[in-house]
Amino acid sequence: MSENRKLAAILAADVVGYSRLASADEDRTLARLRALRSDLIDPIIAVHNGRVIKRTGDGALVEFRSVVDAVRCAVEVQNGMVERNAGVPQDRRIEFRIGIHLGDVVEESDGDLMGDGVNIASRLEGVAAPGAICLSEDAYRQVKARLDLSVSDLGSTQLKNIAEPIRVYSLQVGSAGTKAAATLETAGRPATAAPPKLSIAVLPFANMSGDAEQDYFADGISEDIITALSKLSQLFVIARNSSFTFKGQNVQVQEVGTKLGVRHVLEGSVRKSGNRVRITAQLIDAISGGHLWAERFDRELTDIFAVQDDVTQQIVGALALSLTEGDRQRLAPEHPRNAEAYDCFLRGRELWHRLTKGTNVAARDVLQRAIDLDPNFASAHAFLALTYVLDYLNRWSASPPESMAQAEEVATRAVALDDSDPWAHWALAIAKLYTRRHDGAIDEAERAIVLNPNFAEGHVILGEALYYSGRPEEALESFARAKTLNPYFPDVLLHFQALAAFQLGRYEEAVDLLLQRLARNAVTDVSRALLAACYGHLSRFAEARAAWQEVLRLNPDYSLEYRRKVLPYKNPADFELVVDGLRKAGVVQ
Repeated sequence: MSENRKLAAILAADVVGYSRLASADEDRTLARLRALRSDLIDPIIAVHNGRVIKRTGDGALVEFRSVVDAVRCAVEVQNGMVERNAGVPQDRRIEFRIGIHLGDVVEESDGDLMGDGVNIASRLEGVAAPGAICLSEDAYRQVKARLDLSVSDLGSTQLKNIAEPIRVYSLQVGSAGTKAAATLETAGRPATAAPPKLSIAVLPFANMSGDAEQDYFADGISEDIITALSKLSQLFVIARNSSFTFKGQNVQVQEVGTKLGVRHVLEGSVRKSGNRVRITAQLIDAISGGHLWAERFDRELTDIFAVQDDVTQQIVGALALSLTEGDRQRLAPEHPRNAEAYDCFLRGRELWHRLTKGTNVAARDVLQRAIDLDPNFASAHAFLALTYVLDYLNRWSASPPESMAQAEEVATRAVALDDSDPWAHWALAIAKLYTRRHDGAIDEAERAIVLNPNFAEGHVILGEALYYSGRPEEALESFARAKTLNPYFPDVLLHFQALAAFQLGRYEEAVDLLLQRLARNAVTDVSRALLAACYGHLSRFAEARAAWQEVLRLNPDYSLEYRRKVLPYKNPADFELVVDGLRKAGVVQ
């Protein structure tokens, strides 16, 4: 196997006293650990750009871009565990030990890491107290000037199977039921789930035009700024769907920051009058409420793109971001040359986001008008392709396969016009997945995420493609990242997570996820069918029959054969696992 040496920040973690907990109640312990991974640990790893190298029954090995990211992640996990252990008897608590080291590792062709860097992190974890984090001197040196936590110098320590003693430092975060009062970077941040310093939500700009028909324009300006900021690799940007839940609400910035888990909030207003537009914008610290930057722009409508670029650059400056060459390239896409075409695009995109059959048809008409006005307008092609995607996924057209073929054709044109459009690659990923070109779908989804690291929808389709390819563990990581980027995620994401857990044989976990979805959407037949299959595998036959009766009540024509034909499983046996659960329950032959 080929190998590549590099310097990496490695985090190793495991559960204290796992054997004791498992021997007392193995099923319950495993279910609790899986829930912790899904709800707490994986989202925190994702938000700090971690990559899970391997998992064990009670632990994990994770690679980070920097020690700062690794320590932030570790502190937030340990603080989260303090909250979850509150009121739990000592002998039933799940507590983690964590070790972090910066060192040389060997990356093999399959992505696995080996070498002293990994070994030392694992041994550091072994000397950590319950709820604590142990750092090597090499790791501590990277963060000591930026820590606001109590640090104990454990001195020179001989680690098991490591030739030379290593100086070790301990951060006592989650022990004895007490929670650390600060994390990294700045004293005074909230103790609970402190947001990453470089994180932002863009609220929908207020329409000050006195004409409700102009809402689409104000929303479009906001969404374009979200899209631009999302392309910055250092910045964590909340997805549009979550930010826009605050539209029209009189809410404090601090509340937005808490609910969305961000440090900064951008808000503003738009007043459009004839060929003139006034845009105000202000960047606010969501913890202190202080203003970091504010500006008013009075421009001709034809200068709207310059205003958007200026707002983005001002935020980059206010947050002291260091742009990579890739960031600069992603921030320099071609703008449409025709102002009327851009106006049509904003109208069409807003209609598409409503996700109804009627507005989807209207969106297609307006987007086609944008293309007629500017045939080289790549984003208009991308969203036109997405109208055909919605037709396919919702069975809104007379011929869904034809709709998918049209989606792929238009998306391919969009990519040819501008390969940097993540939505175009997203549409292509869907088209390739549902025509069973799994590797191509994964490639397109990964390309979309490279272009927009904060693209929640991109992480969802990557997770779907991985799941249908028989890679459920990786799918769960993608879904966790999507939920972090989009805290107000659509309920269907819970179904996707349940599918991946089901494929792994984690039926109790799948049941919990499906019940969460049904609490938000009681009329989904597919989730009730999967729930019945879970109960069948768990030998909970009465509950399985009740769930199946609800499926037939909601959809008397529910057909497993139809789903066997249209769901894009790479390995047909993966779908048969669902059917097998239903057979065990006695609800199908």
